[in-house]
Amino acid sequence: MRKTTILSLKISLVLIGLVIMILSIFVLPSLADSVVQVGPEFSYLKAPVFLGIYITNIPFFYALFQAFQLLRYIEQKQAFSSVTVLALKKIKWCAYAILSLYIVGSTFLMSHSAFHPSLWVIGGAIMFASVVIAVFVQLLQGLLNNAMEIKEENELTV
Repeated sequence: MRKTTILSLKISLVLIGLVIMILSIFVLPSLADSVVQVGPEFSYLKAPVFLGIYITNIPFFYALFQAFQLLRYIEQKQAFSSVTVLALKKIKWCAYAILSLYIVGSTFLMSHSAFHPSLWVIGGAIMFASVVIAVFVQLLQGLLNNAMEIKEENELTV
């Protein structure tokens, strides 16, 4: 891969991380305050929802870090190595963790009759994206394992 492509991907990862961090720190609290003003009967859910979202940030940022590491491995010509497979595996499990946390959070909100239709859309989109990422990474992991086997066979043949 060209250095400019890898650099642009790294910049994209940093920007995605910054946007999510800014949304989590600044936008989410003000949005929660406005929701509580409109529907004070749901004010008791503010802390659990914040906790759930902030806990979800942990696997998200860890997956971003692993993606950044993956780009470093590619840059260092280690694309077909066990460290890249391990990084992909960690990204996959982060996607599953995010999916699980959103399923638990959605169930919690439904049990308290506080699952607004807009939350269905947002939560559903995040859960769908997590599944797509996990399946895609699983596919990449399998392809990478096959490529590594072929590379090893070729090295033994020569």
